[in-house]
Amino acid sequence: MDKQMEYGSDYKYIPASSVRSGLGVEVLPDLYCHTLQIVNICLVGAPSAKEFVLVDAGMPGSADEIISVTEARYGAGNRPKAILLTHGHFDHVGAVIELVKHWNVPVYAHELEIPYLTGQKSYPAPDPSVEGGMVAKISAMFPNEPINLGNHVQLLPSDGGVPYLDGFRWIHTPGHTPGQVSLFRDNDRTLIAADAFVTVRQDSLYKVLTQEMEISGPPRYLTTDWEAAWESVRKLAALQPTVAVTGHGRPVAGQELTNGLQKLANEFDRIAIPDYGKYIKH
Repeated sequence: MDKQMEYGSDYKYIPASSVRSGLGVEVLPDLYCHTLQIVNICLVGAPSAKEFVLVDAGMPGSADEIISVTEARYGAGNRPKAILLTHGHFDHVGAVIELVKHWNVPVYAHELEIPYLTGQKSYPAPDPSVEGGMVAKISAMFPNEPINLGNHVQLLPSDGGVPYLDGFRWIHTPGHTPGQVSLFRDNDRTLIAADAFVTVRQDSLYKVLTQEMEISGPPRYLTTDWEAAWESVRKLAALQPTVAVTGHGRPVAGQELTNGLQKLANEFDRIAIPDYGKYIKH
């Protein structure tokens, strides 16, 4: 079955980093966020738990670091019950094939992401012409061809439940990709937002490097449906999360999260939507 799995021919190491690369933070006793170059992965489940899940699979070439971080938290030889992919962009699936082979665990994703995870369809190409900083300008070099996980990827349950994560539900938050999902736990209003919104201006090289805190819309150069992206932010703001981990940038909580997310929901057209770019509808 492993022969069915392959990355796109354009997959390669991306020489991008930030001051948080290699650092992890325990956001909650059962929620750990670790930064791989410029993107975050999450380990959900207390260190003493028998079941935990990896959310997203980092940058190309990051498998060894992900395995090391996982074993440091849960013990040598321990493995997650599953890998949940919030969406299929290269910086969220970069090590998934190596991890599936190493751990022999299932992968879950939304049904609208499946074509991009089974070799059927490429995402729309990144837009280097979009309004933004240097990262946007170099986005044409980012991998874009679909990976193929074959029969290793499964659909998330249609009832909104998250396998092996009692208390969490998945929420469809499209715009950045058609099938992007965020995870939410109602009892303490914990949010794993993926790239529905982020806490760093991901198109700006300086801000990516320094990880300057700023609640922002999804990365501009890879977002193709801005109306759906705005509605996704409104949906998440209405949940009034108390703590959030996003795909890029540091975790955020309390009043900083409340104020920043509500402002983004109210002023998304001014804060997030670029003035120009090939995916902008005037």
